[in-house]
Amino acid sequence: MSLYLIVALGAVVAGFVQGLSGFAFSMVSMSIWAWTVDPKLAAVLATFGGLTGQVIAAVTARRAFDKALLLPFILGGLAGLPVGVWLLPRLDVPLFKTCLGGLLVIWCPLMLMARNLPRINVGGRVADAVAGMLGGVCGGLGGFTGVIPTLWCTLRRLDKDVQRAVIQNFNLSMLAVAFALYLGAGMVSVSMVPLLGIVALAVLVPVLLGARLYAGISETAFRQIVLGLLTLSGVALLASSLPVLFARAA
Repeated sequence: MSLYLIVALGAVVAGFVQGLSGFAFSMVSMSIWAWTVDPKLAAVLATFGGLTGQVIAAVTARRAFDKALLLPFILGGLAGLPVGVWLLPRLDVPLFKTCLGGLLVIWCPLMLMARNLPRINVGGRVADAVAGMLGGVCGGLGGFTGVIPTLWCTLRRLDKDVQRAVIQNFNLSMLAVAFALYLGAGMVSVSMVPLLGIVALAVLVPVLLGARLYAGISETAFRQIVLGLLTLSGVALLASSLPVLFARAA
């Protein structure tokens, strides 16, 4: 019963954050589940919960988006996802998480404090594809597909509706592929079905509440929320990886 309650709590909180920002389900849910839920089970639940939340958002609200803008992110992500899955058993994941977490913890607060940073326009669609590919690699390594693309969209100073549409549709595509890979690899067992059902039910209302709150916030507030979530994502990455590195050094 305690496992069910913890899974439900993580899904409720992460669903609300995802509904508000368009991403971060895995990071938020993992920060709650990491202490008691088996890592392999948590990865499946986080992927399924994020996918469910994106599907709910897609069918309950009209999601206008620029296909030409989104396509490079999707193509890059599809190329990067299998690379991340291939790297997972070969890469020093704690060290990778420490480097990525350190980058987010340093860079995102600087962006919050520096309001007049110039908009990045270099690279065009190629740079968008690279950001999508890095997001796919990160998704294969740990399920956090939206971190790098969200940071890149923020650096490009995209309109909040445009940015949210790009990230939501990118995450929807990547999470669908990732969950299909989990199914194909036999990582989703029959014993997980009750927990998957709990996640699906727990996500429903919070996602809609987060989406409603999003409709009333300004561009500045949205940017602050996104950068704040990215900073917390960096803290969560450091919290999960630094103890492992310190244990090795000892």
